[in-house]
Amino acid sequence: MSKQIVGDRIEICELELFARIGVPDEERAEPQRLTISIALWPLKNFDELHDQLANTIDYAAVCRDVKGLVGRTEYKLIETLAEAVAAHLLGTYPLARVHLELRKFILPDVRHISVVLERVRSGGAA
Repeated sequence: MSKQIVGDRIEICELELFARIGVPDEERAEPQRLTISIALWPLKNFDELHDQLANTIDYAAVCRDVKGLVGRTEYKLIETLAEAVAAHLLGTYPLARVHLELRKFILPDVRHISVVLERVRSGGAA
């Protein structure tokens, strides 16, 4: 495996999601709008991709997977949902690292609330 270059990453910015999320039951009764921004560090450097989709991360598939995961689950905390998304991505795709920001638009006097996390593939692959 090649040495990972820190700058070789794919970024998905503000993917719109709808989720049943919130502490009170009433808040989870209807799906609410969230956004997620995700940075993905593939196991291969970009100079090793040889212009082949099979050698990289299919970001359209990542978007579909994240939307599907979020749409079929229910959580009280956005922290828990963010952790679930990161674990899913690291377990599904050949990634060295994932960084994400999950935003919730729930408070009337605040633009958004967000949680930010970064996870690295276990086993020293990063």
